[in-house]
Amino acid sequence: MAPSSQSSSRNSSWTPKQNKLFEKALATYDKDTPDRWHNIARAVGGKTAEEVKRHYEILIEDLQHIESGTVPFPNYR
Repeated sequence: MAPSSQSSSRNSSWTPKQNKLFEKALATYDKDTPDRWHNIARAVGGKTAEEVKRHYEILIEDLQHIESGTVPFPNYR
C-alpha cells in the first residue's frame, strides 16, 4: 500500500456518524487504556487502529493551531 499525502488523507472518508463514535470512544478509552487505538477502531467500525490514531493526531494538530491563534475565527455577523 503506497503512503498517501497528508492533505489527501485528512478526514478522508470519515462520516459524521464515525466522527461521533470516535469522540465517544476517545472519552471511553483514555490514554491509559491498553490497546486504546484497537478499542477505538472497533468502536468506530470500518477503521484500523492506525487510521484512528492518525485521525486523533490530526485533531490535536488542528486544536493546537486554533489555540495558538494561527487559524482565524470566522467573522459571524
